[in-house]
Amino acid sequence: MRGIVKMRLFNKRRKTSQQRRHLTIATLEGVPSVIFQTLLGGQFLTGFLLYLGANSEQIGFVLAITTFVNIAQLAVAFLIQRLNSRKWPLVFFVGMHRLLWGFTGLVPFLFSQDKWVQAFIVFYVAAFLFNTVGAVLWNSTISDMVPPKVRGRYFGIRNTMLNALGTLFMFLGGMILDHYPGSQGFLYLYIIIWICITANIIVFFFYPDIPFERSTESKFIPMLKKPLRDSSFMKPTLFLASFLFLQNLVVPLYSYVMLELLHINYQTISLINVTQTVFMMASFYVWGNLNARYSNRRLLFWTLPVIATSILLWGTLSIFPLLPILFTAQMIFGVGVGGFNQLAFNFMIGDTPKSERPMYTAMYSAITGVASFFGPLIGGKVYGWIDHWPNWTQIYGMQLVVGIIMILLMMSLGRRILRDT
Repeated sequence: MRGIVKMRLFNKRRKTSQQRRHLTIATLEGVPSVIFQTLLGGQFLTGFLLYLGANSEQIGFVLAITTFVNIAQLAVAFLIQRLNSRKWPLVFFVGMHRLLWGFTGLVPFLFSQDKWVQAFIVFYVAAFLFNTVGAVLWNSTISDMVPPKVRGRYFGIRNTMLNALGTLFMFLGGMILDHYPGSQGFLYLYIIIWICITANIIVFFFYPDIPFERSTESKFIPMLKKPLRDSSFMKPTLFLASFLFLQNLVVPLYSYVMLELLHINYQTISLINVTQTVFMMASFYVWGNLNARYSNRRLLFWTLPVIATSILLWGTLSIFPLLPILFTAQMIFGVGVGGFNQLAFNFMIGDTPKSERPMYTAMYSAITGVASFFGPLIGGKVYGWIDHWPNWTQIYGMQLVVGIIMILLMMSLGRRILRDT
């Protein structure tokens, strides 16, 4: 009898130890990942594209394409059912995504100046095509690595830690570009980026190869129909997609407005974005604790008025000083979008059947990806159309219109669709 009890205790300790090791690896992997993604995104992405000679429409396309390619995740979710192992395909596709994204820094060395923007877009699109596969594999793997009971708090703590690091490098990156403007500054950024890309790929070799529960369907169409027939999943997904479409009409182009129209320097923009990230970090822990008491759907609804308010605040630039409004708007946006992203992820991996999770997450990514694609694409075109209009229409006019529509959508449909079931 004692031997059986000891064996059970040993197995329990072994399982706990293994889970902790998995969580540690997932956290360590995020360290170099958040650094290079910070330096390759946001105002640095916009700034590099402006340096290469891109216009507002091309910037809008680049910001949008990363989400549009998520449509391919539907096919990926079906094909991974035939894999015997998720680990090595994960390492390959994630590695290719990182490498191709890093190759964008080589564009000025490999191509003539008139081809810079086109070459950047080719590398960028190729990178995120590989990422569509890697994202499905990572979501599937991480949902098995993190026990359901600790998901809310673990991702809250993980996101807080990693975003603190991202905040530091966002500020350092802004300082580098202000001190070394142009090609020299971007060269220094890409040196840091390549070091982090290499470290990130290496850590993925230590990811566990966890067996996964396959779908009960063996054919693509029946598997595809599973999430489509689940109204408790599809209604929130379609609503959130419409909200993301509106959000992405203006938010991805904030850096363009600040750099080109308001003529704010990189260091100040970095400080504004650092402020957003600090408030996002603080919100992760709060949203994670609230998630232990309230459902993903209810909390997702609570994030919507926060995001809409942050966008509406841009309209007050007509009567209040510039920088205080931008800082305040980004603080509020950080709280809202931090909660939204964290809870949407928990909704994907927590409110869906385990055996069908790859297709559910792929469906969510595809639908929201299409909406997020057309948002900045149309937003970029609108900025081109209204280029000759009064300056205020470009700086905060669009934000006012979008914010009002978001409030109306939230009050009319959001309450009904995101209520607890």
